[in-house]
Parts: sequence; structure tokens; C-alpha cells
Amino acid sequence: MRSICTERRLDLKPDWLTADTAYGTGKLLAWLLGQSITPHIPVWERYPSSDGMFSRSEFIYDAERNVYVCPNGKLLRTSGTVHDGRVRNYLSQPQDCRTCTLKQRCTRAPFKKIARDINEDARNHARSLKGTQEFERSSNARKKVEMRFAHLKVQHGFERLRLRGLTGARDEFHLAAIVQNLKTMALRLIGPPTRRPSAAMA
Repeated sequence: MRSICTERRLDLKPDWLTADTAYGTGKLLAWLLGQSITPHIPVWERYPSSDGMFSRSEFIYDAERNVYVCPNGKLLRTSGTVHDGRVRNYLSQPQDCRTCTLKQRCTRAPFKKIARDINEDARNHARSLKGTQEFERSSNARKKVEMRFAHLKVQHGFERLRLRGLTGARDEFHLAAIVQNLKTMALRLIGPPTRRPSAAMA
């Protein structure tokens, strides 16, 4: 990862890292916590909308027994098999669902399935940080930086680098940043350009 390269080459290791939701996967969040880096990153939620059914949050995870408890008190258990390298499935018993008075609000399938990320503890930790003063300050700082990149892309057509190699990329980006800074200085010192009346208005 880039953080490893930065640490090895520059001897720099951040205490916290902020990013958008695309980086909020369980695997990455767990890696950051393993490196003692606090992730100020919104968690990427893969779960579909409840569509009027019971939400996932209404199924309580019992860590001691490693089961989910449904709203009617029945247990969803797992075989422990990891699917797609990231989740364990917790399943209810079809006979429990068949006689359950809450089934219409729970699932349309013969049984209920909940997929739990193998790094769900890391995801929960990241969720607990959202809304804190530190998290909000990091998010605001990230948005200010991303606004500059978005401006380069949208207003100046800077969608891709045209020069090859690290040196070429560095020089091209420096030139784009200079243009952006000059434009910002002009707006602050002189103000926005005044609009001339059109021929129709004249």
C-alpha cells in the first residue's frame, strides 16, 4: 500500500487517515487499525435497503455465542466458512421461519441469511468514530483538498496526465497547480470578471 511506501521511503506514518466511502471496506479498515492508524473513513455498507422489512440492525449479534438473534428471539448460526474471502453467512432454521408470526416482515425466502464481514469489528470501530469532533474535522479538511482536484478536472480539463514518468507527471501537475493558484489570487485581488452587456441588451 501507499502508506507502507511512504513509511519506508520518507519515514512518515500518519496517526490518522481520512478518505471517502470507497476506501471504507472491512479489509482496509482492519489493516489501518493493525498499523495503529485511526481511520476517519465512512464505512462502505453493502447491505441492500430493508424495503419495509426488518433492518439488519434489528438482528443482534451475540459475540460470546457467535450467533445473531432475530427480532423473535431465534438464533442464526454460521458454519464458519468464509465466502468470497470476506464474509461468513449466518442462517436461521427453516422450521423456525416457517412457523414464525413475524416472517412476512423478515424474509421472503424459506430462511433468513445475514452476511457478516470477517472484519466487522474494524467496521464497527470505524462507525463509532463517525460524528466525533476529530472525524468531522478530518472530513472537512479532506473536502477542501478534494475540491481543488475536482476544480482542476472540471474547470481545466485536467482529467489525465500527458507526460510520461514520475518527473513528467510532477512537472505537469506543478504547472496545473500554478495555474489554479494564479487564478485564485486574481479572483481575490481583482475580483471576478465583470460581464459585458451583449449586443442584444445594448
